Amino acid sequence: MGFGDYPAEYNPKVHGPYDPARYYGKAEIPLGEVKVGELGQWLLRRNKSPNAMAGVISRAWWRWQHKYIQPKHAGLAGIIQLCVGCIGFFYVINYPKLRHHRNYKYHW
Repeated sequence: MGFGDYPAEYNPKVHGPYDPARYYGKAEIPLGEVKVGELGQWLLRRNKSPNAMAGVISRAWWRWQHKYIQPKHAGLAGIIQLCVGCIGFFYVINYPKLRHHRNYKYHW
């Protein structure tokens, strides 16, 4: 699978139009249904390659887009979530500079 190609598991005759928010691989037990004793085996079965991680992030982005941004009568929830996410991200990347501006109370 190269960059920009369809997933290898996608078959247009079986799945219909391509949906970037859907996982076309073999169905697995959801994390919420995994028993504590089986958690290690469940984690070992996960694909941890960079392509798989990019696919997870891409599917999550498209699910969010389809739910909050692209509906015909979308509200402000998606825009507010995006703004709060950006604020949090920029706070984290600027934290080393911001921590020097703390107000300390000195006791002499």
